[in-house]
Amino acid sequence: MADLQALSTAIEAGDRTTAVRITGEAIGEGVSPQTILDSMTAAMAMVGARFSANEIFVPEMLISARAMKEAAALLEPILVKAGIRPEATAVIGTVQGDLHDIGKNLVAMMWRGANIEVIDLGTNVPAQRFVDAAREHGASIIGISALLTTTMVGMKDVVTAVRASDLRDVKIVLGGAPVTAEFAAQIGADGHATNAAAAVDLVEGFRV
Repeated sequence: MADLQALSTAIEAGDRTTAVRITGEAIGEGVSPQTILDSMTAAMAMVGARFSANEIFVPEMLISARAMKEAAALLEPILVKAGIRPEATAVIGTVQGDLHDIGKNLVAMMWRGANIEVIDLGTNVPAQRFVDAAREHGASIIGISALLTTTMVGMKDVVTAVRASDLRDVKIVLGGAPVTAEFAAQIGADGHATNAAAAVDLVEGFRV
């Protein structure tokens, strides 16, 4: 019998081999795909909580997220076949003029761990591309990253473009070292996250 508690423990520890093995066993035994997914998301929620408490740091979080990603890759076709969809869809990218992506990638992985479908647009993304992608994929969240003070101004262009579009209910989240909550409020974004765990908490709050 597949041990789903061991699956959660493996993901928390970043043990990809064990996480993939137990996921395969659970699928083979006919365990509900939602039950398996719940074990994975619970593990990533614990990882986020430990990160917020400074018990682990970015490298450990990345290792856990990768273990989740590899295990979830086995589960994804089963979820699709069962008609189980992510709870939300997010578009994420680094603003035009900025090529930094480590923080963005970590947020994307953590959002996926929270059962959010993520459309990653990469770096140097123009404002209209965020709008077009959100519309194309039916996203309810747009995440914008910047690491340079000189590219932060591009975030305002994205917010302006989204607000001028038909995407009335889309929530816009900002992140990046120089970005502050005050700046986010000033340009009309819906929130600001200081790290990947905070980004998960923020979008969870939108869905309550």
